[in-house]
Amino acid sequence: MCYHGPDLRILLDYRPALRERTGVGEYVHEIAAALLRQLGPADALTLFSSSWKDRLPAGRIPGARVVDARVPVRLLNLAWHRFGWPPVERLAGPHDIAHSSHPLLMPARAAKQVVTIYDLDFLDHPERTRAEIRRDYARLAPVHAPRAGAVVTISRFTADAIEQRLGVPADRIVICPPGAPAWPPRPAAVRRGPILFMGTLEPRKNVGALLGAYAKLREMDPAAPPLWLAGGVTEASTPWIRAIAEPPLRGHVTHLGYIESETRYGVYAQASMLVLPSHLEGFGMTVLEAMTVGVPVIVSRRGALPDVAGTAAQIIEPDDIQGLAVAMKRYLDDTTFVAVATARGLARAQQYSWDASARTLLAAYARVLA
Repeated sequence: MCYHGPDLRILLDYRPALRERTGVGEYVHEIAAALLRQLGPADALTLFSSSWKDRLPAGRIPGARVVDARVPVRLLNLAWHRFGWPPVERLAGPHDIAHSSHPLLMPARAAKQVVTIYDLDFLDHPERTRAEIRRDYARLAPVHAPRAGAVVTISRFTADAIEQRLGVPADRIVICPPGAPAWPPRPAAVRRGPILFMGTLEPRKNVGALLGAYAKLREMDPAAPPLWLAGGVTEASTPWIRAIAEPPLRGHVTHLGYIESETRYGVYAQASMLVLPSHLEGFGMTVLEAMTVGVPVIVSRRGALPDVAGTAAQIIEPDDIQGLAVAMKRYLDDTTFVAVATARGLARAQQYSWDASARTLLAAYARVLA
């Protein structure tokens, strides 16, 4: 336990983790659990949710309080983003900190406001976003972020972008990266196991380039292992789903769908490598997960990915289809190279801790309250 002053009351927006825990949802869930481990006995963490049909059970994170408002999330966000009403205290009672899990403030009467920004892709590529993110984020984030008592982010890359593009002073930006999962390394590398992509099938993940590179890999190595796409679909993923059902990919690429957090380890443990050729990542949690298990990784030279993976990864340009194919083939053919990448990845993963990030976040809360 850590001491953080008397009776600290934190309200954390848990809505991204209410249903399928993709990257943002997983981050919100794990940082909440880590915060709870660091709080003193007189402090309280409340998880806030709002939905008309999906309920947040009281025991989702043992020890955390729950406010489960039966209010449609789109309606509440519209009221909050457009009108700044109602104050969150109307729904959740008094708190010292009101921490939004996205770039826009939760309106508050007295609580100090904190926001989280994972990346700024919504500014540069609104066409990649959907619904209220497209409607509100690009227009309102430049207004909301400078008003927040603190802006939490997950990498130095995104922190620099927030300072330069949103005008948030550096001393109000808090870097709290994800932590490595509590998974053991697998006993040994899996030679020529499935090639794995883990993430939502959305435009910025660059799945089309991955499919093109995999087709080239099969030209170079007809016995190449299958490609597994593990992640939920979006409207933009329709052409990719169609492509894997037709030659030359039919029978060689499998869409596994969304993988629950409880079963992800088993998927990683079978893989020969993880490939994440994204156009932009604010961090790249699946890279950290793969390195924790002992899976070598290939990432694009974009966003935070080169910094997160460091020397553990093969790093390629996202539009270099041939280079990506060659990188995959090297992991399939060169066992010594795989062993070095695996060892570096395991060491790299040990540098990331949820508890360390939670302590950083609590220190930021204290500064905001002061």
